[in-house]
Amino acid sequence: MFGYKRFLFVAIFVATGFVHAKDLPNFTDLAEESSPAVVNITSTKTVDIRNSFGGGFGDPRYDEFFERFFGQPRPSVPRENTRPVVSTGSGFIISNDGYLLTNNHVVEGADEITVSLGDRREFRAEVIGADARSDVALLKIEAKNLPTLKIGSSKELKVGEWVVAIGSPFQLRFSVTSGIVSAKGRSIPNGSDSTYVPFLQTDVAINPGNSGGPLFNLEGEVIGINSQIYTRSGGYMGVSFAIPIDYAMDVVDQLKEKGYVARGWLGVSIQEVTSELAEALDMEVPKGALISQIIEDSPAEKSGLKEEDVILFFDGEEIFYSSDLPLTVGAIKPNSRVNAMILRDGKNKTISVKVGELPKDPSIAFNNTNENILGLLVENQSNSSSKTSISGVLVTGVDPEGVAYSSGIRQGDIIYSLGRTRINNVEEFKEILKSIDTERNITIGIARNGIKRILSLNLSK
Repeated sequence: MFGYKRFLFVAIFVATGFVHAKDLPNFTDLAEESSPAVVNITSTKTVDIRNSFGGGFGDPRYDEFFERFFGQPRPSVPRENTRPVVSTGSGFIISNDGYLLTNNHVVEGADEITVSLGDRREFRAEVIGADARSDVALLKIEAKNLPTLKIGSSKELKVGEWVVAIGSPFQLRFSVTSGIVSAKGRSIPNGSDSTYVPFLQTDVAINPGNSGGPLFNLEGEVIGINSQIYTRSGGYMGVSFAIPIDYAMDVVDQLKEKGYVARGWLGVSIQEVTSELAEALDMEVPKGALISQIIEDSPAEKSGLKEEDVILFFDGEEIFYSSDLPLTVGAIKPNSRVNAMILRDGKNKTISVKVGELPKDPSIAFNNTNENILGLLVENQSNSSSKTSISGVLVTGVDPEGVAYSSGIRQGDIIYSLGRTRINNVEEFKEILKSIDTERNITIGIARNGIKRILSLNLSK
């Protein structure tokens, strides 16, 4: 009798497992039909290594938080001032006459770009347009009758929905991985200027080399471009991010039409509303974006917004976290007039705001003064949570297209000297900045994780 019961239990278990297995999605048709339009991209560029930090000087809070997918181990540093760097990534064809999409960081600054198809054909590619803020690049190869992918809608995507990625992780070309959508509208703190992208978060296995490849729904439609991962090891850890295809295609349309991407701009510095701040501001629930600084002559100033205002709704969209505001404002067409609901002095108030256009020179949008030609936001250490024995100013923001960023300075660094002059506070930093010679290289001393380093800044670029 015991054997019969055991047999019956196993039979039921197997039958139940069979039903569940049968209900799982089958990706074979999707992989077979879509793979021909997925490409491998190899870019070669020459980099200046004079300002490179050696091994061990990277800041794990920023250098490892979001790894870019170059797909190549870091080579040893030669004695020359420059060296060639080969980067690999993925992409996909969107028109049969040779237009394709990938990530900007895959091809940024490349001297030569090679696109490899699944049938072993290779083409030299031209960058038609690129946008660093969204990390989207539009390429063109000279070919006809190419296979293409169908563009879907990321707006229709739901959390929990199955998705599939095809790309070339670790140069293992045309690999297929699957998972689900974990979240939508993510703003990720990766130290770069990507706060305008409402990322899709998935648990699809993404690794170095997948960057720029397509993310599909089960209908075989592209609903995202794989862009970044969260990692402490350099490889996949269960969290990956993709650029929504609706957002990416809007970028593509603007690149084709104008050659650049126009985004809405408010001109404020914001911070999260904590429970302590909520109590001080007479708020029942800690939510919204607290304005900590208003840029001079910005749309915010002209509209009558003030420091310590809390933006609760903007253009009808609720601002639950402070990171929701850049996503909402950036998606609005410049020169549009919208309403903002704010909390001021404990009372809700509606203000009409004419949204401006995010400046092409990000340093203008990044600071409240044009005198900061480095593209930095700094503050006194006493005004921050930073604890260090090194005197200087804390870097709280870095323009990713500015001089400071290209020289290796990152958010969280301590600047302790500029032009061989010691710095103790923001006032000294600004005074020294006014007097420096912009026609020559100058030195800047920074500390990261307690380790000091001298870099050079080329202000004449």
